[in-house]
Amino acid sequence: MTFAKLLDLVGGWGRFQVINVGLLVFPILFMASHNLLQNFTAAVPGHWCHVAVSACQGNTTQGRDCKDFLRASIPTDSNQMPQKCRRFVTTQWHLLNRSDTLRDEIEAQTEPCLDGWTYDGHVFTSTIVTEWDLVCSFRTLKEMAQSVFMAGVLVGAIVFGGLSDKFGRKALLIWSCLQVAVSGSCAAFAPSFTAYCIFRFLTGMALSGVSLNCVSLSVEWTPMQYRATVSMVTGYSYSAGQFILAGAAYTIRDWRWLQLAVSFPYLAFFLYGWWFTESARWYATAGKLDKALKELQKVARINGLRDKGAELSLEDLKANLQKEVTSAHSTFTAADLVRTSVVRRVTFCLCFVWFSTSFAYYGLAMDLQNFGVSVFLIQVIFGAVDIPAKLVAFFSISYFGRRVTQALSLILAGLSIAANIFVPEDMQIVRTGFAVFGKGCLGASFNCVFLYTGELYPTVIRQTGMGFGSTMARVGGIAAPLVRMAGEYFPSLPLVIYGTAPIISGIAACFLPETLNRPLPDTIGDVEGEHWEEQKGSESCRDKGSHQDRILLE
Repeated sequence: MTFAKLLDLVGGWGRFQVINVGLLVFPILFMASHNLLQNFTAAVPGHWCHVAVSACQGNTTQGRDCKDFLRASIPTDSNQMPQKCRRFVTTQWHLLNRSDTLRDEIEAQTEPCLDGWTYDGHVFTSTIVTEWDLVCSFRTLKEMAQSVFMAGVLVGAIVFGGLSDKFGRKALLIWSCLQVAVSGSCAAFAPSFTAYCIFRFLTGMALSGVSLNCVSLSVEWTPMQYRATVSMVTGYSYSAGQFILAGAAYTIRDWRWLQLAVSFPYLAFFLYGWWFTESARWYATAGKLDKALKELQKVARINGLRDKGAELSLEDLKANLQKEVTSAHSTFTAADLVRTSVVRRVTFCLCFVWFSTSFAYYGLAMDLQNFGVSVFLIQVIFGAVDIPAKLVAFFSISYFGRRVTQALSLILAGLSIAANIFVPEDMQIVRTGFAVFGKGCLGASFNCVFLYTGELYPTVIRQTGMGFGSTMARVGGIAAPLVRMAGEYFPSLPLVIYGTAPIISGIAACFLPETLNRPLPDTIGDVEGEHWEEQKGSESCRDKGSHQDRILLE
């Protein structure tokens, strides 16, 4: 009897699984609020050099109002708006009385903003940009703050992935929720930009622990026929979190209070996390069959099958889970991700998939201010597109398989992003449409890869594999804002890179084995033993992908 049979014996899909998934989606719900938070807390409002009377608020100076003084003190850009980073050395009053001012502005001597900046507070009353003047020559610090956060998520994926395979899913999930609550709240009271980055780094670390362990606890307690449904539910919870973020940011315009508002709920998750049931799969592979038996009986009791649970004994588990018991006497490390041929191929291909999905996703999702519409509205649109995209992905995952869905979503995302290279800057609606479609495809890709990775790696190294995949995703998240900075010198370069990466990784996804309707592997031998099926599946990937392209085009 395999573990899948044991799971069916204690209820398969019942009350316990519904409650378990329902409680696990809440921490995921607020993950988007942290991942995309800097769209609002690091928003760049309109700004110009501070001048002595720019805050006169209706008072007059030598018969002239504040608007005139600003016009005489700050040069204008091509849109006749005050320049953001330069001011006149001396006040140019004569510009108010002459019609041909362009030549006069060019001839007038300017200098950098030596006394700070004045910010337009109509949309955001306070952001980290206004708090620490992250504009002009300091503007790269804003992107650096997001990269530091992503670096924390990367380190967390490495640290928590290995620790979860060693100490269990439940303990690491509880700790991660507490760390998000504490470090996120501390970031809200950070006295300096350096302290803010440190606390955001720690928050990012903990968020990796939350995502990795929520996915594993949901997948490892779910029968294979319901795993796609669970993946869709968790994916939609992340999408719903984007609506929550937009609503919270629209209501709370001060960055410190917004930071606190999205961090404090994790204290509640920490408190109810003690109810979670540890993965019996993990207990079995860790050699703790007595605890695995206890958890299986608990699940049977919640599912209304107390008698079935009482029939299970330690001897039954020892007899039926011999592979898991044998693996408990072995030590597994990250090296096992590349030690054998099939697992090595899986790891190599997933590297591309995780990296490019995150790279392109954050390249789009963290650039909301450049779409020419309300940043709150575009956040809602970006969240809304996930609803149909993930629904299509769910049906594709369930009926056509994980491999086709993964490859197709990435290739379509890359093509839609690259299409904006050929769309003029003034066609904002078209550009936004391509970006929204691309973001929807990447959201579907994320939904698929979380499920797919959990199904490809065996239980003994599942969290290590998930952690490695998440690590590559965070490398992509770190690189995304840095590539966006290159757009200041070569405007089309970021789109070229953001579009090419998903296309390449979509091709790499074709070499992954299919996991549709296959039980979760528990040992490395389970994966290696299915090598023939992998070869057969990879040969037909291209044909299936072409068939899907034709369906979508029709």
